[in-house]
Amino acid sequence: MANRLAKETSPYLLQHAHNPVDWYPWGEEAFRKAEAENKPILVSIGYAACHWCHVMERESFENEATAAIMNEHFVNIKIDREERPDIDHIYMDALQAIAGNGGWPLNMFLLPDRQPFYGGTYFPPKQAYNRPSWTEVLLAVSDAFKTKRKDLEEQAANLTQHLHQSNAFGVNAVDLGPGREQLFTQEQADAMVLALLGQADKEWGGFGRAPKFPQSFSIQYLLRHYRVSKNEAALQQALLSLGKMIDGGIYDQLGGGFARYSTDEKWLAPHFEKMLYDNALLVDTLCEAYQLTGNERYAKVVRHTLEFVKRELTSPEGAFYSALDADSEGVEGKFYVWGEEEIDSLLVEDSPAFKAYYNISRHGNWEDVNILWAPRPLEAVAKEQGIAPGELEALLERSRPKLMAAREKRVRPGLDDKILLGWNALMIHACCKAAAALNENVYLEMAEAAMDCILKNMRKPGAAPAFWHTYKEGSARYPAFLDDYANLVHALIALQETSGNLERVRMAAEVADFVIEQFSDENLRYFYYTASGQGDVIVRKKEIYDGAVPSGNAVMAHNLWHLSIVFDKNEWAERALAMTAGLVQTVTRYPTSFGVWAAMVLRLVQGTPELAVAGPAYLERMRELNGLYVPYKVLLGAGSDEKDMPLLQQRAKEGKTLVYLCRDYQCVKPVEYISEITNLI
Repeated sequence: MANRLAKETSPYLLQHAHNPVDWYPWGEEAFRKAEAENKPILVSIGYAACHWCHVMERESFENEATAAIMNEHFVNIKIDREERPDIDHIYMDALQAIAGNGGWPLNMFLLPDRQPFYGGTYFPPKQAYNRPSWTEVLLAVSDAFKTKRKDLEEQAANLTQHLHQSNAFGVNAVDLGPGREQLFTQEQADAMVLALLGQADKEWGGFGRAPKFPQSFSIQYLLRHYRVSKNEAALQQALLSLGKMIDGGIYDQLGGGFARYSTDEKWLAPHFEKMLYDNALLVDTLCEAYQLTGNERYAKVVRHTLEFVKRELTSPEGAFYSALDADSEGVEGKFYVWGEEEIDSLLVEDSPAFKAYYNISRHGNWEDVNILWAPRPLEAVAKEQGIAPGELEALLERSRPKLMAAREKRVRPGLDDKILLGWNALMIHACCKAAAALNENVYLEMAEAAMDCILKNMRKPGAAPAFWHTYKEGSARYPAFLDDYANLVHALIALQETSGNLERVRMAAEVADFVIEQFSDENLRYFYYTASGQGDVIVRKKEIYDGAVPSGNAVMAHNLWHLSIVFDKNEWAERALAMTAGLVQTVTRYPTSFGVWAAMVLRLVQGTPELAVAGPAYLERMRELNGLYVPYKVLLGAGSDEKDMPLLQQRAKEGKTLVYLCRDYQCVKPVEYISEITNLI
């Protein structure tokens, strides 16, 4: 018998549609029931690719006796965190205030008015791992709700007050007068490098200890800092991190694409879920590494990753799906791992060298099976095998497709096929970066197809550039959040710079205007996560941390700075400066938590090259400029003058294509060929 989740479109909610738990989606029906029956609300939050979410479902939510307790004592709400990140942010913050940490599944207990009073993550069916059983938690909470209601209401009031207070950052006015250049200094930029290197793993790359996340923003910062400073330690740590990830099990050696994180310091054993956003952010960073170093290995991994995205995460309409599950057949990683005998039977005489390179053994390198990874250099393995490096490379090249073909016959991991606006925008941006860095138009075509799908299916009707957050099977729902709009503006700017289509950047400005109107805080400095008028959340949050995905506020600071130059809107520049100035001291101290903000500080320190190309061959010149490593440029191009863009006014000269470079309030003489100003850029 299906419950109310059967009418939802989220793959995660649909997974729970046949649980004996009387699940409700988040909404008025559940709220009214809680008020009418005076019951606490249980909000259980997860996502389709979450391994421990599946475990708790199998152990508890599919259990008839456990479900009976939940149904008797609670109004039970199931939420997909990717569909409703606004709700997830609120209750995750509450849990972190209670327990000091968080994660998914997130199980929070609320008063009927939706104020949180207690919560946790995974609870086992019986006491284990120093955790009480789920039934013990349920019965204890139910008893406390009946016998200690006043205490719970006091706890809930304190937690709600904490949520409101967490918005009180950067409230003091910052003087942006004549001495504003002193707000953002080279010393700050250098200090952030030292802070990053202080947390760096100098042997295996990355930052901190296990579990290890890619931390694309930190790597990108080191690359961009090196470009000007030539700090070798920064460059080496960035490239070490990328190299160890590419060699590791976190990277799918056969099919391309990266898993969400590594459970160990050596990048061997990933948490096998593959998220759209991780792959977008890593493609972005790998493109910059390629532009900076010219190392073809990075270009190869970009192509391989985008092949994976096109093959496994692209909808028939051209937009991108959200994720692949960690599990198949109920077992984490089963789709991706290998036994030695299976490889021997597939590769025959090529098997010994292949196994030596990818660290495959009879006993396995992870939980009695083998994850493909390459902990030793190819040259060392080739020497050990008594063959030339080129010969080993050729052997690996002919062997991988054989294993890939065998893997394709296995039961595939689940696909989360909802289309999220913000994550799609991140991948559109990555495709634009790949098209520019590799000069391969197929990636621009991917980006254009995804954007066209979004504009057709996810834009709300009407004059305002308002969008929906999620789309699936012809249905778009939930008003878009700040991250969605911020990343959309960022993607539209990238599309304009890569394609030359100025309508894309004009639309970016329209969307930015809408964000300012609908999301601004009372001080007109930062932005709320939810638009004005949304009534189903107990607090409007302001998010500033750059976590797995960039903070919408940080991305908007970059967007407003960029667009202020394109359209000569000084108030947008002032706002970007004020946003960054309000956080600069915190960002300088903790760059691993504020990577996109750190990039904004570096942008202001290094300056913004303003490049305008005018004339009949403007697209060709733009392609040349896009191939250079100039991370903070503003690039516009047109065949003739454009009245609404100061950089493209009075630029066109009959029969010529000219490139104009301005920076720091001064311009150099226009040139016809990029080589004439490469050093100045």
